[in-house]
Amino acid sequence: MELGALGQFGFLTLPNYSMIACANAIEALRMANRVSARSAYRWQLLTPDGAAARASNGMSLQPTAPIAGARSLDIVFVCGGVDIRRSTGRAVLSALRRLARDQVPLGALCTGSFALAEAGLLSGYRCAIHWENLAAIREEFPEIQFLDDLYTIDRDRITCTGGIAPLDLMLTLIRARLGNTIADRIATQFIVERGRRASERQPLSPAISRAAAHERLEVAVRLIQSKLDERLRIGAIAREAGLSTRQLERLFKRHFGQTPAALWKRWRLERARTLLTQTAMPITDVSIACGFSTAAHFSTAYRNQFGRTPSNERAVS
Repeated sequence: MELGALGQFGFLTLPNYSMIACANAIEALRMANRVSARSAYRWQLLTPDGAAARASNGMSLQPTAPIAGARSLDIVFVCGGVDIRRSTGRAVLSALRRLARDQVPLGALCTGSFALAEAGLLSGYRCAIHWENLAAIREEFPEIQFLDDLYTIDRDRITCTGGIAPLDLMLTLIRARLGNTIADRIATQFIVERGRRASERQPLSPAISRAAAHERLEVAVRLIQSKLDERLRIGAIAREAGLSTRQLERLFKRHFGQTPAALWKRWRLERARTLLTQTAMPITDVSIACGFSTAAHFSTAYRNQFGRTPSNERAVS
């Protein structure tokens, strides 16, 4: 797929989609037309049935057209948001598979990658998704390589995280079609210092954002959060981060007010809550994925942390 050939965009807005992600993508295309003084881009808002979808903020973007009637598009982006599983029904999956059979390149914004994965259209691809859904989707679709990058371009699949990251993605696509000068002028119009590269990582969690001011602490936090299903080895983590065990303990106390072991336990349980509420994984599998040796130990720890058992959490989610 030639990035410079992408001129006709479709945005499939699903119920509870992220308006900021969708609007950032569309606004970049609008500004590209303005600063280049030409109609370089066209876009169309799509929904499963043609009726405007309500975004997670309660508002809607219009006008919309039914996805079944979408034609002559160079790429279709699935715009996801909260409760993406409930927004991805049979009609959506069938429409995406039809587009794939017609060899239409597909993309995703925010949590839209879940819909493509559920449709079986991401196997063997490198993909991006909003950090809040990253742990759950990695467990549910182990055959797909989900990265913590801001966005990923892999052959005929372009996937992006949420927030303002779609603006970075669109600046990359615009550079390929209209050149650096136009892309830089768009960034200036939007008061953006620069377009971020695809390989730049999203923060993954508030803890990593807080640790970012200290490079070695950030390394340690990322290492711990990548090993939540394993036994915590503080000494090994400290060595990989270029610190002594004592230095690591002091940094955690200073920046988080807790020891690495205490935070490791909390992060394991927070991941478990994510898996319980965002996936259909059996509770036993959730406990194993989060490093608990027995279901009883998991249930007790979860109740002590959140005030209800894992089965109660699943029932109310």
